[in-house]
Amino acid sequence: MMGLLGFLVLVFGYSINAYGAVTQSSWEEISIINSKGPYIGIVVPNSFELNPFLQSPLFVPDPKFPFFDFSGRHFRIGELEKKRVIVVMTGLSMLNAGLSTQLLLTLFDIKGVLHYGIAGNANPKLQIGDVTIPQYWAHTGLWNWQRFGDGPDNELAFEANGDYSRKFGYLEFSKYNNKTTHSTSVINVLNNVWYQAEETFPVNGTPEVRQHAFWVPVDKTYFQLSRKLKNVKLGSCVNTTCLPRRPIVVRVKKGVSGNVFVDNKAYREFLNSKFDASPIDMESAAVALVCLQHKKPFIAIRALSDLAGGGSSLSNEAAVFASLASQNVVDVVLKFITLIP
Repeated sequence: MMGLLGFLVLVFGYSINAYGAVTQSSWEEISIINSKGPYIGIVVPNSFELNPFLQSPLFVPDPKFPFFDFSGRHFRIGELEKKRVIVVMTGLSMLNAGLSTQLLLTLFDIKGVLHYGIAGNANPKLQIGDVTIPQYWAHTGLWNWQRFGDGPDNELAFEANGDYSRKFGYLEFSKYNNKTTHSTSVINVLNNVWYQAEETFPVNGTPEVRQHAFWVPVDKTYFQLSRKLKNVKLGSCVNTTCLPRRPIVVRVKKGVSGNVFVDNKAYREFLNSKFDASPIDMESAAVALVCLQHKKPFIAIRALSDLAGGGSSLSNEAAVFASLASQNVVDVVLKFITLIP
């Protein structure tokens, strides 16, 4: 990393400055920052999830370079329990999460990425305030929308070329048809959508030769370390409103992401039954996919702020419990960072 940055500064510094992508002075500052690395990269979606982390007395900003601004991102640099960290807020969505993670890994000497935030819950066995640590993440927002009249046995357009697949299953909209007054089904021209794997291009692979990834595993070492988080004491009340039981830290099999805010009971239940999903969010799979392509260790920790779509005694809970969930996940993240070798 340092050799490449030095080469760019010395050989191409003038042209970089002329085109304005990264100025020579910025590269020099990045080089100084990286000389203190490697860092743990921490990727956070929104300010209400970030603020409890920054307000922790454990986080100490770097005295000389407490931040570095680039391309609309504010990279906060510091230490936490003698671990060097760089923290970046992404903003909402898969696009912003992917862009921020790519910039983090391109500019800085990062040894691993920790992503955290709050999420909707698709698992009826879990409760608001619980902090989940999935072993696998998938992007469930990449679809092939099938032509009306075709069914599960009909090949998808471009499937023969390897562009699309029926491997991961589909959502049949007619299963959710309303009945008419005469109890007859209305033909649903929305038909089916088939879930697709992402195309990936690993940094040490052949350029433009794609691979595919649907379920992206988190780092094995990080996931093993997360076993030690089960005894972290979590909050259970917001003012005088308390949860039925004290929240827990739980490792789960799968989480899913997409550019969709899921506040729908039917789709929540579908994601749980089809994919065994627990947390549902809009960023984690994007961070996972970027780290996969860069071969960087990755883990995501998500606290449950609501039962997506309601349907329980705690329906429409996000507005009440988002602050509690944010603090709970930060408490777990702070403990996890101390465990990283």
